[in-house]
Parts: sequence; structure tokens; C-alpha cells
Amino acid sequence: MNFKIFGTAAAVLLMTASCGTKNTGNEDTMSAETEMSSESAAMEISIEKFTDSPAYASSSLTLKNPANTTIAAAGEVDFAFDVKDYNLGEVTERNGMASNLANSDKGQHIHFILDNQPYSAHYEPEFKREMPEGTHYLVAFLSRSYHESVKNANSFIAKKMVVGQAGDDMGVDFDEPTMIYSRPKGEYSGADTENLLLDFFLLNTTLSETGNKVRATINGQEFMITEWAPYVIKGLPKGEATIKLELLDADGNLIPGGFNEVTRTVTLKD
Repeated sequence: MNFKIFGTAAAVLLMTASCGTKNTGNEDTMSAETEMSSESAAMEISIEKFTDSPAYASSSLTLKNPANTTIAAAGEVDFAFDVKDYNLGEVTERNGMASNLANSDKGQHIHFILDNQPYSAHYEPEFKREMPEGTHYLVAFLSRSYHESVKNANSFIAKKMVVGQAGDDMGVDFDEPTMIYSRPKGEYSGADTENLLLDFFLLNTTLSETGNKVRATINGQEFMITEWAPYVIKGLPKGEATIKLELLDADGNLIPGGFNEVTRTVTLKD
């Protein structure tokens, strides 16, 4: 009798231990799956439009020098801009999403883009730039201190220039729909990696659901942009990130133009 009771108790203990082992295993598996799911969600790339920036609707930029679009010979060229209703060197007021973006403590500046290369930032209206011989395409526009372009009818200049002898034509016509890539650019580190500004400039076109669009492909993930506005990229992993922008027509075809398809690589560091 005592043996029988002992045997039953032992069986119960074995069953309890067995069930306990199985439950622990399930909990561990569920925990691992939850962690993997959380990591995947954290790494999902997204873009979000923001509208918190000061408008600067009356600000303007004009090119005073060089006065001509033809320059005799290659070499250092003096550039001089006239800036109105906009303070270069002043740190832009930041609100909402803009307060989380990489910001230059040197303040507001001019984005100077030659031949669709990454821009150089200029905090004074006059500076020198080396210009090689050939045909060149210059775009410059006013930028907030956190590098968002000022988007109005007078905040930019776009010119075709010839230095010495004309060179290869890049297939750019500034009288036709044209997209100019601006941000993201370069390297980001620390908190700046969490929110990257996606920004571009448009000439002679608008964007809409039924009209022209910009397709952004970020690390292989596509986003269709139907409104010309600044956007914030979130969820990028550390390391190299690839951003491709394309200006498309209403049917999804690339609009002809040497600047209308651009791919850039940026680096995110700890």
C-alpha cells in the first residue's frame, strides 16, 4: 500500500517535472520569437513628411558673379550671390520633427551643386570655386541650418555654364521637369542616425497622386512620393545606406533629364 502511494506520487512528480520542462521551453521559444519580432519591427524603414519648418516664402537668391554663363578659361572662379530676406549663418528655429535632425551650428547656408555632385555648403554669399574646363550645370538654393531647402519660386538659381571649350552635354534642360538631389549626405553618428532628412529640389513640375512623382528606393525598399515636401527617414540600420531618387511621370516612366535619376550612399555610425 505504501509502495503504491509512493509510486503514484512519483508519477505525479515526474509528470509535473515533465510538464514544467515543456512549458519552460515554450516560454523560451516565445521570448526569442518576440525579441526577433521586436528587432524586425525596429529595423523597418519608414519615411514621414513634416511641415514644422519656417516657410521663408519671401526669401530670394540671385547670382551676381559670374555675370556671364561663359567663362574664358578653367581655374578658380569668384562666385557672389545676393541673398534677400534670409540670414546666412543664423541657426534656424527648430520645431517638431525638425528638432531631431542633424543641424549645422554654423547656421543657414547655400547649397551649391555642380554637375549633380553632392552639394557644398556656403555660409557666406561670396566664395571661390575651382571650375574645370567644359560644360557645367549649376544649381544653388537657400538651406535651413538643418539642411532643408527653402522651396519657393525665388530661392534658387539654375544655370548652364561653359568654361573654356564646351564639353559633354549631360542631357539636362533646366526649362524641363528636373529633380535635384540634396539630402541625405555624408556620414551620420549617434542620435543623428535615428532621423535622416530626405530632401530634393524640383524645377518646372509639381507632384501629385495622378501626376508626376518621385520614387525613393532606400536600401531596396520603395516609397512613392506625391508631394514636394521634406521627409524624415527612420529605421535605417548602422552601416552603409543607399538612397535612389527618380522623377517619374504619371505612368511611372522616368522623365528624361540627366539629374532625374540619382543614387547616393551614406554611412551611419555609432
